[in-house]
Amino acid sequence: MEKVIEVENLTKDYGDLRAVDGISFEVYEGEIFGFLGPNGAGKTTTIKTLCGLLAPTSGTARIAGMDVGENPMEIRKQIGLVFQTSSLDDRLTGRENLSFHSRLYNVDRETEKRRINELSERVGLQDRLDDRVKNYSGGMKRRLELIRGMIHHPHVLFLDEPTLGLDPQTRSYIWDYIQELKKREEISIFLTTHYMDEVELANRAAIIDEGRIIALDSVEALKDQLGGDLIFLETDDNEKALRKLEEEFGVEVEEVDSKLKLTVEKGEQLIPRLTQVLSDSIKSINLHEPTMDDVFLHLTGKEIRESEPEDNSMEKRMMH
Repeated sequence: MEKVIEVENLTKDYGDLRAVDGISFEVYEGEIFGFLGPNGAGKTTTIKTLCGLLAPTSGTARIAGMDVGENPMEIRKQIGLVFQTSSLDDRLTGRENLSFHSRLYNVDRETEKRRINELSERVGLQDRLDDRVKNYSGGMKRRLELIRGMIHHPHVLFLDEPTLGLDPQTRSYIWDYIQELKKREEISIFLTTHYMDEVELANRAAIIDEGRIIALDSVEALKDQLGGDLIFLETDDNEKALRKLEEEFGVEVEEVDSKLKLTVEKGEQLIPRLTQVLSDSIKSINLHEPTMDDVFLHLTGKEIRESEPEDNSMEKRMMH
């Protein structure tokens, strides 16, 4: 597969502070790449460097084969941006916002009209384009920003917390639109999010902490690092049940919040045997397959939702 983003030993210092510490990764054509980390981990600095807004202290970053330090204006033509904080002009209509963006990217009038029509139809905004944006719901604004980010046929779409603050139903709709656009436009998506269920949609994910990438693999491979499924048991006598489990299955068992916890492979196949062995004392049994929440907590010692959204004015700077 063709590489659309190539990062090699990227380092960025702010005085004595090293925000990004020699990271390397690649993003391939057509994939969704998750980029995760707690606040202060280096996510924003990395994205700003990829967008040509910051020069690296050392190392290189390329998009579509072009060095971002040497070709910042050309790089901007290759990328689309949708950020957590809206940069739409509420006083303008949806169509006027899109037309203004098209001018910034030198999209000709014929292409602009065609792209606005086809993209607005795909995301269900064709009947609201001539309404002022101040009358849009949060979900409608996100959809308009998706159109804006796609209107100039970018190679890479950067989505920074694209569904932050939206209700679950609207989040689901937005991701339906994103996946539809990705499929039809054949683009790569670089995603940051606090919602780990959204990361499950990524092909691969990198986790960055304290400026360094501490894990990078497919989502399934990252979850496999945890060693299998988790089974939680509630019994009448945990001490007796623990001895039975260790004798019968030879697995390590620990007590967590008055429940017994086992980490095993193919947990669904083990449950019938567990219920037989503990038939006289078992009260409840719960199977928990590893999630990206578990991976993030395991690798960083933090839950990603503990972090507050970062202040991000990048999208405004990109408009000038």
